[in-house]
Amino acid sequence: MMAEAQARVAVVTGASSGIGKALAKALAGQGWRIIGTGRDAARTAVAEREINAASSGAPVTMLRADLSLLADAGQLARDIAAHTDRIDLLVNNAGGMTNRLVMTSEGLEANFAVNHLGPFVLTRDLLPLLRVAAAEVPAGSVRILNTASDASEMIPGINLDDMQNLERFSPGLSYCTGKLANVLFARALATRLAGEDIVAHAVHPGAVDSNFFSYAPADTQERSRGMEKATEEEGADTLLWLSTAPEGGQGSGGYWYRRQPRTPNPIVNDPALVARFWEESEKLVAGR
Repeated sequence: MMAEAQARVAVVTGASSGIGKALAKALAGQGWRIIGTGRDAARTAVAEREINAASSGAPVTMLRADLSLLADAGQLARDIAAHTDRIDLLVNNAGGMTNRLVMTSEGLEANFAVNHLGPFVLTRDLLPLLRVAAAEVPAGSVRILNTASDASEMIPGINLDDMQNLERFSPGLSYCTGKLANVLFARALATRLAGEDIVAHAVHPGAVDSNFFSYAPADTQERSRGMEKATEEEGADTLLWLSTAPEGGQGSGGYWYRRQPRTPNPIVNDPALVARFWEESEKLVAGR
């Protein structure tokens, strides 16, 4: 049984259901100290019991937060810091798809906020704890993983002057943009953290048989009914592999599917666009 002082610390957002919970359970079984997050209090409490049951002995903590709200993202970072002085793994897995235009109480489009802006704030605020861990372990051991989607490949690009797509909103475009943002964010992190021994990757988990599609527009739900779907454990497999295998630390900024590199949307390979994407993300979260 791994003592708490020896356990690697993993923060997994969206760990109350789906592939996030499957990943948290697998990591807990390998001795990781799990700090998970969920939006629904009741579902989060159930997940905490399940992840604890799968644990080989290291503590499990579940925290409630709605990452579509930047105030929640900032508070979550402070709550996590109250539980640990280091983070070895951050998995930005929480996300979703809305079926209509929803503006948050902070004046942001909810879909883009939960898929990118909330994780952007959380990651930024947790970097000091990731750097603490990176100073104590071999290079590449500390990792940031973003759960993306092949939806990131289905649009020609991203409008950096209107990343929330408020001038031409549709649920599908918004979701694809948010998932492309996940891949761009991993590439931007890889560039900005080069030399700090922290790596970042994005993962396409495939279509997963979870509750994800229940919040999607009716036409998306209809298309998904005939789609072959992976189990939640299968969907979490590449995330688990990148979290723990040596290959996950032997590069940075990758986009992965089924444990193999996958060709991202071509704009991800444009350093100038990636740099401006970071700048525009900073503007959207400024003062929050």
